[in-house]
Amino acid sequence: MTTNSNIKLTIAFNDPDLNSDERDEQSQRFIAELKQMDELETVDRVLDPNPPEGNKALGGFLVGLLMAEVNVANAQKLLGFLGDRLGGKPIELAVEANGKKLTVKAHSREELAAAIKAAQDFVAA
Repeated sequence: MTTNSNIKLTIAFNDPDLNSDERDEQSQRFIAELKQMDELETVDRVLDPNPPEGNKALGGFLVGLLMAEVNVANAQKLLGFLGDRLGGKPIELAVEANGKKLTVKAHSREELAAAIKAAQDFVAA
């Protein structure tokens, strides 16, 4: 199937061994790496729709979450990049394409490989 619509990926870093500051640092480092990729349309942190009362930040961000948008032609390359960089780290990946959504969780390199395969199959369908 060929469409001109972009694929949205939401990546949640949920390593229980890291505190919220460390998860946030991890996601910010990963965003910096992703911004080096020409294939991405956008990549950024996810704004908190309900920031805490008295929050001084403009909007605030959800800790350990990032969202990337890529066109269908470059989705395979992005998913391969995720596999290379995030193997062995617990993450949750939500893929949204053509009005459908797939959410997968991975806690090991093998689970991440299976999750990325499921995401690739989902995008190709």
